[in-house]
Amino acid sequence: MSQPINVAILGATGAVGTELLELLDSRNFPLAGLKLLASPRSAGSILTFKGEKLKVETVEASSFKGVDLVLASAGGSTSKAWANTITQAGAVMIDNSSAFRMNPDVPLVVPEINPEATAHHRGIIANPNCTTILMGLAIYPLHQVQSIKRVVVATYQSASGAGARAMEEVKIQSQAILKGENPQAEVLPYPLAFNLFPHNSPLTDRGYCEEEMKMVNETRKIFNAPTLGITATCVRVPVLRAHSEAVNLEFDAPFPVEKARAILAQAPGIKLVEDWQKNYFPMPIDASGKDEVLVGRIRQDISHHCGLELWLCGDQIRKGAALNAIQIAELLMEKNWLKLTGSPLTV
Repeated sequence: MSQPINVAILGATGAVGTELLELLDSRNFPLAGLKLLASPRSAGSILTFKGEKLKVETVEASSFKGVDLVLASAGGSTSKAWANTITQAGAVMIDNSSAFRMNPDVPLVVPEINPEATAHHRGIIANPNCTTILMGLAIYPLHQVQSIKRVVVATYQSASGAGARAMEEVKIQSQAILKGENPQAEVLPYPLAFNLFPHNSPLTDRGYCEEEMKMVNETRKIFNAPTLGITATCVRVPVLRAHSEAVNLEFDAPFPVEKARAILAQAPGIKLVEDWQKNYFPMPIDASGKDEVLVGRIRQDISHHCGLELWLCGDQIRKGAALNAIQIAELLMEKNWLKLTGSPLTV
């Protein structure tokens, strides 16, 4: 790592923001200074970092003076509102929202897949969607060996994907149901406890919701494979934390299961979890709080001789969001890519 830098967390009190704070501590990120920023509603909150109590400040234009790096996790509208102020102040923003992911001038990065894209930033780097990151980490090692022709994925997405308030809502709904009461939904459109429903992001005119199209478009951009065939069905499930995905891969030629298993066993960021005798494979309860994406149940698709099936679970808040952002920051530091060589991007 190079010299310590000044970092600001924008959205510090949210689920991802607090995870970013924990990761900066546990990974010993080189900090010269740290600012915690949030909306006026959350300003004044106290968070602990390395045993020290830090006060959350209201974000304003002067907040970014002297800041080198902003870790943004406050939502797309907030990122859009402050992006130009951040870059004009000379800071680099790693943005966890969907605001800039498909902007051709903004790198969309998973460090284990396309680290070189980070070098070409103009002040903004986008963190991919959680489901995209988890799937990409599991299938890219196979794609490198033998190009994937088509991906069919179904996701089982936990409440954590909708934030800390959604997680708390599921707990309250569960208690209500167990008491014989009707569960109330405020954060999500329908009760999630003891229930599931197709992902509640807005539907497009093609019948896919925005979450599903994120998986399609973002994976193509990260893999630099604009014609890769991908179809997704995203579902909210009553799990507090960690997403799961059932992935079907089609290749141009057969891909031996044992070869795929050996590749994934050595892949960065992946932990192979398979006990066929006990029928034990990745579960959200095992993935929660873990850095690795758990992959298992790798098997031949009996309907297609060039197909493979796999199952994965990964922590949406950690590798699906905060950890990936911290890894991008570490990459910027390691490669000395933090400073701009040209003019900052205006969005």
